[in-house]
Amino acid sequence: MDNLKSGALLIIFSAGILFTGCKQKRYAEAKTVENELKSFVLEDGFEIENVAAEPQVVMPVSMAIDEDGNTYVVEMEDYPFVADAAAGKGNIKMLLDVDGDGKFDSAYVFAQRIPDATSVLPYKKGILVTAAPNILFMKDTTGDHRADVIDTIFTGFFTGNSEAQITSLTYGIDNWIYANNHGQAGQVKFLKRPDLAPVSMGGHDFRFRLDKEQFEAESGTGQYGLAINDWNHRFYTQNTLHIQTNPIAWRYLHRHAYMPSYSGDYNPSDHEIEMFQLTPPPYWRKERSERRQRQYDSLKLDQVEWISGHFTGASGATFYGGDNFPKEYYGSIFTGEVSGNLVHRDVLTRTPNQSLYTASRGPLEKKKEFLASKDSWFRPTSFYSGPDGNLYVIDMYRQHIETPVSIPDDLKADMDFHAGNDKGRIHLIYPKGGKKVVKPQMNALSSGELVKLLTHPAAWWRTQAQRLLIDRQDQSIVPAVRAILVSNTDARYRLRALYTLEGLQALTAADVRGAMNDADAGVREHGAILSERFPELLPELLKLTNDSVAYVVFQAALSAGNAPADKAIQALSLTLTKHSADSILNIAVLSAEPCTSLKFLQALKNSGNYFETPGKYKLQFLKSFGYINGVRNNGAEIAALAGFLQDPVIVKNPGWADAVTTGLLEGLTAEEKTLSADALKALKKYEANITDPGIKNTVAKLLQPVTSSN
Repeated sequence: MDNLKSGALLIIFSAGILFTGCKQKRYAEAKTVENELKSFVLEDGFEIENVAAEPQVVMPVSMAIDEDGNTYVVEMEDYPFVADAAAGKGNIKMLLDVDGDGKFDSAYVFAQRIPDATSVLPYKKGILVTAAPNILFMKDTTGDHRADVIDTIFTGFFTGNSEAQITSLTYGIDNWIYANNHGQAGQVKFLKRPDLAPVSMGGHDFRFRLDKEQFEAESGTGQYGLAINDWNHRFYTQNTLHIQTNPIAWRYLHRHAYMPSYSGDYNPSDHEIEMFQLTPPPYWRKERSERRQRQYDSLKLDQVEWISGHFTGASGATFYGGDNFPKEYYGSIFTGEVSGNLVHRDVLTRTPNQSLYTASRGPLEKKKEFLASKDSWFRPTSFYSGPDGNLYVIDMYRQHIETPVSIPDDLKADMDFHAGNDKGRIHLIYPKGGKKVVKPQMNALSSGELVKLLTHPAAWWRTQAQRLLIDRQDQSIVPAVRAILVSNTDARYRLRALYTLEGLQALTAADVRGAMNDADAGVREHGAILSERFPELLPELLKLTNDSVAYVVFQAALSAGNAPADKAIQALSLTLTKHSADSILNIAVLSAEPCTSLKFLQALKNSGNYFETPGKYKLQFLKSFGYINGVRNNGAEIAALAGFLQDPVIVKNPGWADAVTTGLLEGLTAEEKTLSADALKALKKYEANITDPGIKNTVAKLLQPVTSSN
């Protein structure tokens, strides 16, 4: 009997070992750095090598290189759990390449116990760091590679999910510093100026200028990864959306409080969310996805929960502006897919006939990725386009990269969310046989030498030179900067010079007039933006609304919306008539309050053939126009609008009135408003003359809330 018991126990014990072993095999183990490198399948013509690894760095998510070649790395050791605000685990490391071989051989803890640090940006011989709820400034004043100055600049950002906090600090061409906020709520204060009202953060991103003590909302809901190209256009990532942009700045989109929508996120990708990964989906994702799909199917929802092969963890969008890759790679946006263990590349194009960009796969990447790994621990959270012209890949390297709150409890039972907390890697991609090693020492350069770097072929050097010149405020170099603006043959350098003059407080109306008449459309586009500061340039701005390039017209229309009402209406009615099929231009026009008045519709009627031929976006515009007037609910304006709908030009096509009245009803309903007496009277009169049953029914509904209460 005892032997039977012993045998039974042995069987149970053995089964337990077997069961435990099976559970362990659900998730792969870590590889050595050497073996991880062997798992990479990289685009032909490139090489990849490791330049830093544990214990030099652990759990890295972001890096930046300052003007003297010091590399700062953010270690997010609190991930994936909520950080303890009083005792965060995150660090900022400073890495140095002492022997000049292009690999880091020294590491210092620049700052420690920083909760929820996510990104870093060189600034004023120190660094800015996003660490919700704060943006911090850190500086080493003693030369020991440790921050002895840590100041809180802004506070009040969202502190929940670490994957959706303030992050991705990026210096713009226009001297503003931009950051992703994922649309999270918060009341952000600038601690240096307690007299200024806080910025309410719900639904948008963030930007600031410390040189002018300005901070404000910016359009977009970027998550992790922010790329700003040579023309100051922002591109960002958000899980399933590997690239997004927001073409209408917050300051335009919020000029009045009546828009149908203030969400301007736009997906420029022409290849949807498909990706080509080399790793199988992890067990937990497969199980969770199958459960969700069964639920969708039971509810008869037309919804697909992708298990693999589609973006779910897009991260770290980065603009490659280096000078070491083949020229066709310049301007690419590199994005990591941390769930798919790969690096995706987008090529941006914008033709003269387009207001917006198109993001496409590169010619060699139609059925594969720029880089894909067979190692499921490879987690490319972000990238850095460095002074050497190469591309750094920040690899968090861990077994799991998902917030535990998104995974069912039973699937978490055998998941170790700490596996990889002691690991992290930084890799370097460069052309085969063409590795460059560069050691910047820009603080030692004179201002005149920095001016020359505004025309460097790599964007990193141009950005640092611009930033340092603005920090120094050396007015003696203004003529040299202006000479670049006037005579340089590269439009990217002319634009740098334009904004360097702006940052030096030396920009003149003549400089901007020249930009507005530049041979390059990208410079003209920014000439329109800057012309808003000079009222005497309004005639030139209005001319740009008739430019031959669509994206110049788009920006000119946005800027002209700030003009006096009569000027805005006259110019933009002509512009909209000519470009009525441009959907984003329609929104730009509606964002200008003068263009939501009856005078604008009358100007459209008088401007040419707008109402002569139907069009999808014309109907959309008129519906939005009606919605805005419904939300605003000005009785006299609605009464006048009812009169306009009886104009023979409008009556000829019932679609016009149908769009306006439908929008008007939706606007009134959204705000739970009722019509005033004068609007009611005018609409009743209009109703009596309507022959189209659909319009008649809509107008009857408009009257119903008032009549039913009498």
